[in-house]
Amino acid sequence: MAYTAMSGTGTTSGDDPLQTAVWRLRSRACWTDAAALLPPDSAAGSIQRAALLVERCLYTEQGWQDAEDALRTAEALAHDDEERGAAACERGQLAYAATLHGVRDRVDEARAALGRAAALISPDAPGRALLDFRRGLLAENISRSPQAARAAYRRAHTAAAAHSDLLLLSFTWRHLAGLALREGEMAEARHGFAESLRIREELGYLVGTAPALASLADAEVDPEASRLREEARRLFRLLGGVPTWLARQLTPPPTPSPSGV
Repeated sequence: MAYTAMSGTGTTSGDDPLQTAVWRLRSRACWTDAAALLPPDSAAGSIQRAALLVERCLYTEQGWQDAEDALRTAEALAHDDEERGAAACERGQLAYAATLHGVRDRVDEARAALGRAAALISPDAPGRALLDFRRGLLAENISRSPQAARAAYRRAHTAAAAHSDLLLLSFTWRHLAGLALREGEMAEARHGFAESLRIREELGYLVGTAPALASLADAEVDPEASRLREEARRLFRLLGGVPTWLARQLTPPPTPSPSGV
């Protein structure tokens, strides 16, 4: 199952101490604690807070009402096109997550919100890369259109590189590699998954490392594939079973019964 990036801050030594603290909590699946550090009465703080709680929904399949409430606050405080576009992007992501996890079919809302964000966010703005990535997720996992998804991921990949958004690059590498894997392009898939894993390990993005290990395992053969999956299981247990959807990917196949039994 696909999951998403939120444009990373606090990932380098020169960042604001508040953003560094938020990043450390977020990267360890402590989204609620991270959100509590942010000022609730500013547009920027409320949008980031909503984004954290939306991400929590996607990883844990919980906290939907908290995310809705935070998003409404962010929408109310947004006062320019950039802020309105960022809030609309989060609205689209929450609707996508609810649809993906089978909570409720909100695909029309997701498409409308992401379309609204595209009209508000300038083509060369840093937030455009994240928007393009999320439109790729919708194309791949809801519309089942891998060609449209690949085009959106490539736009996001190029823009993330231009803006030095390493966390988002880890996501675009992973999802482009996933499309390559489906098409049997094993070398391309291995390279993309390995790049995604490398970036996440370097950033200390612990909650995203287990999925990256599991994805790379899908493109490898034993014994390396088994080693990667076992490491993914260890991290998955360490984080208390987050992201929830990874459990299905990491469940070992049942041992076949002896013949005749």
